[in-house]
Amino acid sequence: MFTPSYPMQTERLLLRPYARDDFDALLAIQSREDVVRYLYEDPLGPDDVRALLERRLGNTSLSDEGDTLAVAVVLRASGEMIGDCILHWSSRQHQLGEIGFVLHPDHHGRGYATEAARPLVEFGFEEVGLHRIIGRLEARNTASARVLEKLGMRREALLIENEFVKGEWQSELAYAILDREWRAFRFDSRQ
Repeated sequence: MFTPSYPMQTERLLLRPYARDDFDALLAIQSREDVVRYLYEDPLGPDDVRALLERRLGNTSLSDEGDTLAVAVVLRASGEMIGDCILHWSSRQHQLGEIGFVLHPDHHGRGYATEAARPLVEFGFEEVGLHRIIGRLEARNTASARVLEKLGMRREALLIENEFVKGEWQSELAYAILDREWRAFRFDSRQ
């Protein structure tokens, strides 16, 4: 079993397991149309957020493929929960993981998504032993594409109208980084 040392700390953020009292903050994020615009689901109501929170409460470690590690993204200065970041273990055989993140729009454009995702990518490579981590997104989601690029990921594919979501054909971008690329990127970015 792979469990991070909680809380994971960055310069401005704490990444911690979800708690039951995160309901209101999670609802404030997941109930917004502008948050879920590029996601598969529609805005979530209170019952759906309760179910999501129940799942998140159990997503504190990775034991095997199919598991998801989910952390609440919290501002260190205020203690306010501003988002959600996940690392999904997609395949043990292929040592593959996938990163994901969602932030409340009031906190967009400040580098928080990159800052929150970076420790999970590092955990995936350094602790879990993943070989490759991917990020997938709707092609119009340019802000999330920038986050993945800031993590050192490269764009590998544009899948044109590959999914029918929310009543329209949508295109998907695929990004990835290998463990050796991550190590080189981390070293280079510290210079």
